[in-house]
Amino acid sequence: MVRYASPMTQPPRTATLIVNTQSRRGADVFDQACQLLRDGGITVDAHPIKDPKDLTSTVEQAVADGAEMIIVGGGDGSLSSSVDYLVDTDTVFALLPLGTANSFARSVGIPLDLPGAVDVIVNGTVRKVDLGMIDEDYYANCAAIGLAPLIAETVPHWLKRWFGRIGYFTWAGVSLLRFKPFVLFVDGEKVKALEVRIANGPFQGGTEVVDDADVMSGDIVVQVVIGTTRAALLWSWFASTLRLPHRKQTTREFRGTSIQVQTDPPLPISIDGEIAAHTPVTAHVASKSMRMVIPHKRAAQ
Repeated sequence: MVRYASPMTQPPRTATLIVNTQSRRGADVFDQACQLLRDGGITVDAHPIKDPKDLTSTVEQAVADGAEMIIVGGGDGSLSSSVDYLVDTDTVFALLPLGTANSFARSVGIPLDLPGAVDVIVNGTVRKVDLGMIDEDYYANCAAIGLAPLIAETVPHWLKRWFGRIGYFTWAGVSLLRFKPFVLFVDGEKVKALEVRIANGPFQGGTEVVDDADVMSGDIVVQVVIGTTRAALLWSWFASTLRLPHRKQTTREFRGTSIQVQTDPPLPISIDGEIAAHTPVTAHVASKSMRMVIPHKRAAQ
């Protein structure tokens, strides 16, 4: 896989910390996160966000005020809604994975425990990474068509908050009973589909499913779970979760910098866990568009 050279620098020593306290662990770890960052030598301007609707405006204002680094604490949806404001700016993005799946953190190799994530912010390296785009909307990790949007539309917040990934997958089983296959057109090619992942990173729902997607590849990957039955979708999930060699036979992949995606019937698209678009769309990669703190070992790959 092609890697793109990018200047590596130390993270800034001042930061704006913005935490979605409605995320699974946000309220519980806010004070500890502030203290760990300060102990690590980071001067922190901290903002606990009680209403998730205020998160993006707080990020936007911090960028406008010239913040050297913005640390967002929350789930994948919080991170994805934040990145639009950091595209092609000098502000460095860092994250604290405080959600249910934390797929973007997994994609860039950030530890899921709070001390480990803070250690990356304090001692990691700044590297330019790719973002995905659905039409003109930037996102961090993965957009999905099929069952994932159905889950996102209906899953009770308390179920994710109290039971985490177990609760999420339990609800997925319930949602599967309402799920129907669909027809997908990728750059004009017709495919019978059960699920579609438009991936900037390899993880979806906390599981590694799109092996060849990478936030430093310069490409977007459209992975299609092929078939017409719920059993085929379940088998693909099972094979992917256990990393069975057969998983690759359950999918097709399309790779490029810009890919047209259409479905019959038109369907909603979940972008990093939140419903944010409907087909038809064009998926793009915004190559090396955001400066981000990542682990040294990840930057060296």
